[in-house]
Amino acid sequence: MSSSALPKRPAALAVAAAAVALGLTGCSVEASQAKPESKSFPYRGTSLKVKTHEVATDLVAADRKDIKVTRWFDSAAGTVHLRWTLKGDTLDIDAGCTGLALCDARFRVEVPKGVAVTKDGHKTRLDGRS
Repeated sequence: MSSSALPKRPAALAVAAAAVALGLTGCSVEASQAKPESKSFPYRGTSLKVKTHEVATDLVAADRKDIKVTRWFDSAAGTVHLRWTLKGDTLDIDAGCTGLALCDARFRVEVPKGVAVTKDGHKTRLDGRS
C-alpha cells in the first residue's frame, strides 16, 4: 500500500476539531454573568488554608462566624467539575471543565475577621483581590 493510499484520519480529526472550535467561538461564557451559588461552612479555627486550583478567588474578611463561599460558574462545553469542601483547616475549591471545553469560574470567600489565611500556600491579605 502506497503512502497516498493510507487513510487521512489525522487530517480528518484536525478538520473536525477545527469545525467544533469554530462552532464554539460564537458561544460566550463569562462567570460574572452566571447566577451565583453560595455555601456556608461552620468554622472555629484561627487559621485557614485555601486551595484554589488557579481559579480566580477573592478572599475577604467579614463580620461572620462561618465561612461563606460564593461561586459563579458558566460553561458551554466540556465535562464540568465543581468542588467546594472544608476538611479540618483546609478549604478546597475548584471549578472548571475538561475535554473540548469552554467555561469560566470565579469564587468569593468570606472569612471571619481575625482568621489568618493562606491561599495556595502563600500568606494572603483579605482585601478581596484575586
